[in-house]
Amino acid sequence: MRGSARRLAVSIVAATVAAVGLASPARAATNPFTAAQACNNDFGGSWAYASDGHRSINASDGTKVGDVYLLYNGATGYNCVVTLKRVALGSTTGLAAGIRVEGGSWVEDSGNYKYYAAIQRSAVDKCVMYRGEVMYFTSWQIAGRYSWGNCG
Repeated sequence: MRGSARRLAVSIVAATVAAVGLASPARAATNPFTAAQACNNDFGGSWAYASDGHRSINASDGTKVGDVYLLYNGATGYNCVVTLKRVALGSTTGLAAGIRVEGGSWVEDSGNYKYYAAIQRSAVDKCVMYRGEVMYFTSWQIAGRYSWGNCG
């Protein structure tokens, strides 16, 4: 009887090891927010992604550290810029979202955040520029559109 119990235990261990080995690899953590959710969480309303309203933020080592988005609320005429981070998710690290409305200067939401930074400004009948920044190790990684666009 002891031989049977031992063979059974070895079989169970072997099956467990095989099951663990064949299991799919763990997925990388993803940001639980979309840009539209971030704008809605912070400012309310319904937000649409603007044409030419996305830039990837990449570090010099090739790591994609975030994304910056420009969104528009047709009911209010406001634009919302959101920077979603892709690194250090859930940890408070440096993050910024900035917008410049034609005729004005840059304004931004900058601080230490877990998932995103967001800012909104009225842009009725005006053009905008936007940018996002993510702190990656000890330096800011930046991307955006620095020419006027999304006029209206």
